[in-house]
Amino acid sequence: MSSLRSISLIAAIGLCHFSALANEPDDIKQQLAALKAQIAALEQRLAEQEAADKKAAAIVAQQLAQQQAAADDSKKPQDGIKLGGAIRTNYSHTSYSDGNKNRGGDFAFDIFRLNLNGSIGDVLLNAEIRFFDYMTAVKYAYVGYQLNEDWQVQAGITQVPFGNWPYNSHNYFFSTNYYLGLEDDHDLGLLFKRRLADNWQLDLGFFKNDELGGVDGYVSSRADRYSYDIVGFRQSDDGIYDDPAQPLGEYNTFAGRFAYQFEHSNDFSTELGVSALAGGLHNGRNRAGSYNAWALHLNSHYQRWNLQLQHGEYQYNIDDVDRMAVGAYAFYDSIAAQAKTSTINLAYSLPIEWGPVTGLQFYNNYGLVYDKSDNSRDTMMNVTGFSVAAGGLFTYFDLVHARNQPFVGGSAAGDSSETERRFNINIGYYF
Repeated sequence: MSSLRSISLIAAIGLCHFSALANEPDDIKQQLAALKAQIAALEQRLAEQEAADKKAAAIVAQQLAQQQAAADDSKKPQDGIKLGGAIRTNYSHTSYSDGNKNRGGDFAFDIFRLNLNGSIGDVLLNAEIRFFDYMTAVKYAYVGYQLNEDWQVQAGITQVPFGNWPYNSHNYFFSTNYYLGLEDDHDLGLLFKRRLADNWQLDLGFFKNDELGGVDGYVSSRADRYSYDIVGFRQSDDGIYDDPAQPLGEYNTFAGRFAYQFEHSNDFSTELGVSALAGGLHNGRNRAGSYNAWALHLNSHYQRWNLQLQHGEYQYNIDDVDRMAVGAYAFYDSIAAQAKTSTINLAYSLPIEWGPVTGLQFYNNYGLVYDKSDNSRDTMMNVTGFSVAAGGLFTYFDLVHARNQPFVGGSAAGDSSETERRFNINIGYYF
């Protein structure tokens, strides 16, 4: 097109020159007329070329817009619900069961679980149900909606935001906080989650009651659940493992978790956070009391190392009550109505290629529950072990030493001075 413009310019200059010769002989006038015709033809071709260039540019712009739209569509989650799950088995050798020791330990079925995850339209679904020999329990089941780029809302049985997230542990047994209802706890309510942006994140939740419907939920047993929750309070003549004679349920609980991420270098980051929750306790007729908890937590990653620290306190406020009843895994247990809790966890992750094995993680997790309102001895648990990832298999090898710890020969309200031991192997196939 630039060459056509140049020819047209030259022709125009020539036309001006020949115009000055208008009084010359007829042959010059004929040449001038021919030149004018050439200029007109060139201008016509120039106009046609410009129109063709505009049309081509419009086609290119349309193609680019279509490509961008296709790229944007590919980033959107596709409609559909995915089905997954796991089958797990467990071997244990313990110091607190003579029969177990005489048999050289026991190998048993652990769980079969199903997971649902996906979306239909803009509504998300996430659920997990667990099948044990002795009970069936829903761990979580919620729908979600992405309000904007930063905020998501979840409604249903969803995780209570508290402490190091999502777990304050690396091992199969979690930490001592789990057995107090302060780690991996799931209740019925609303959760607003802000993703990590500008180095900070915030989770805010309102939970109407526990996952089984509260104190008068229509269930066969309030102990058939995955998460530990309060199910009553203990009087002085109640046994640690008795069915609760004075039922209670959590209700109208507000929970919040704030965390800030420090980026020290490309391979060194630390998250500092604070969590708090508060709610009411109901006996089925009236409000019977209240409860609250708080925690300070740190989660630091340096190259392959991970350090978790957490310290907090919880309190159940009921007149003249020093001990509470809790339920989970089809049995009832007890905890102090008030106590302090501290945990220290260290882990080292090692990516490898050894046959099907793709990763190892070595860890030591220590937890302590102390200053208990019922004057029982401290609860202590130390877990030293490692986990192995190999294709669909994920296996924990744990050596546990504990005092007054559920599932390790004791109760969180126990008063033993003996340290018990449990060697445990949990093998899971995930699909």
